Amino acid sequence: MGMVLEADGLGKRYGSRWALQDCSFTLPEGRVAALVGPNGAGKSTLLQLAVGLLRPDAGSVRIFGQDPYDNVDVLADLGFVAQDTPLYRDFTAAELVRMGGKLNRSQWDGSVARVRLAQLGIPPDKKVGTLSGGQRAQVALALALAKRPRLLLLDEPVASLDPLARHEFLQALMGSVAETGTTVLLSSHLLADLERVCDQLVLVRSAQVQLAGAIDDILDEHRRLIGPRHDGRPIPGVATVIRESHTDRQSTLLVRTNGPVDEGLFTSSEVGLEDLILAYLDEPAPVGSHSAWGVPA
Repeated sequence: MGMVLEADGLGKRYGSRWALQDCSFTLPEGRVAALVGPNGAGKSTLLQLAVGLLRPDAGSVRIFGQDPYDNVDVLADLGFVAQDTPLYRDFTAAELVRMGGKLNRSQWDGSVARVRLAQLGIPPDKKVGTLSGGQRAQVALALALAKRPRLLLLDEPVASLDPLARHEFLQALMGSVAETGTTVLLSSHLLADLERVCDQLVLVRSAQVQLAGAIDDILDEHRRLIGPRHDGRPIPGVATVIRESHTDRQSTLLVRTNGPVDEGLFTSSEVGLEDLILAYLDEPAPVGSHSAWGVPA
């Protein structure tokens, strides 16, 4: 299976602050990957680097084996829906479909957009600026899919949608993926939705990739351990303790394993995807944050 996206030591800096640093992962062809992380973690920066809107300050990102920055050959196979679903608000949906055909002559399939928008009941002659947020998101997705991209990048496309609109959006997305085999990298905070549609995970925190790979493999190497109060000594088979809580006599640990764990000492159980993601995202406030606000830590 070929790699659609390859990041190696990728970094982007704004002044003295690294928005993304030492980021390395791969995305295999035909997969649907969840890109998750807290606000400000670097997710949008990563997507903009992948689509060629930004140039890296360190490392590299390759799309279909090529540098995407200022590369029209790569752009022809990319679809991108930005976080605020930017559309020409004074254009109608039908006009945007026609414009897409003029700007993407090589592989544009306007019928994909027209059929999808007709199924959703979106009027062709109404300015998109007057449509609801959910309808605008559907128009943006329909335009991206009409391009027949090999890789589709979505930056929190369902963040402002109600549950029904989110369901319709994700249903439309998965229908297209099943039909065309498009690879998808989908950024979202809605973990339940991601768990339902994604088979890969890229987790970004503090400007760095903390986890990347197939979701089943990631879940297999993490366990929840319950046993006698842990004193901090190394546990055979445990590579890292991700989260821990203690009572006077008992410890509960969420761990990443690197071998068999002694189940005579600990009771071991599986970890769900949402619990795992939340454990990785749960980090203390930066040093100095409390003093800067004049409150006790």
